[in-house]
Amino acid sequence: MDETEFWEMVDTTREASGGDPEDHADLLVERLTRLDPDSVLDFARHFEARWTRAYTWELWGAAAVLLDGADEDAFDSFRCWLIGQGREVFEGAVHEPEALTELLDEEFDPEIDGDGEDLGYAADEAYEQLTGVVAPELGLPEGPERPVGAPVELTDDTALAQRYPRLWARFGPV
Repeated sequence: MDETEFWEMVDTTREASGGDPEDHADLLVERLTRLDPDSVLDFARHFEARWTRAYTWELWGAAAVLLDGADEDAFDSFRCWLIGQGREVFEGAVHEPEALTELLDEEFDPEIDGDGEDLGYAADEAYEQLTGVVAPELGLPEGPERPVGAPVELTDDTALAQRYPRLWARFGPV
């Protein structure tokens, strides 16, 4: 599976789910189980590489604004959700987190959106359904121990509003 096929699968399953993260994950598992196990592992490698790439302080700060706070677990789920939004949103956000101001729909709901934890397990679940065994290690390099970039004070609303003025104006706490 190449990168184009990866993103096509993410996009078509998201569109079919109507944007619901849980339905998206279910549809993704269903679609992955139509592939051979090696292709499922290829999908998992693409997903994991992007999840690791999104492990930045800048993006974590943006997630804290969007979700009105984001601990480590919430940020992990946010990165899965971000991948689930497709290539344009993912690449735009990784390049410039404030771009999420323009990239996200008006209907962004922090109670539903921003949590894609189930997407992160879709390839593992599909692999296990296909083979009856747990997916093997993917053979990817170990990701960074800490987020990349300059730390962001995630609990300081004033600092977040200054660092992410457009995001704060649109999505910050009322």
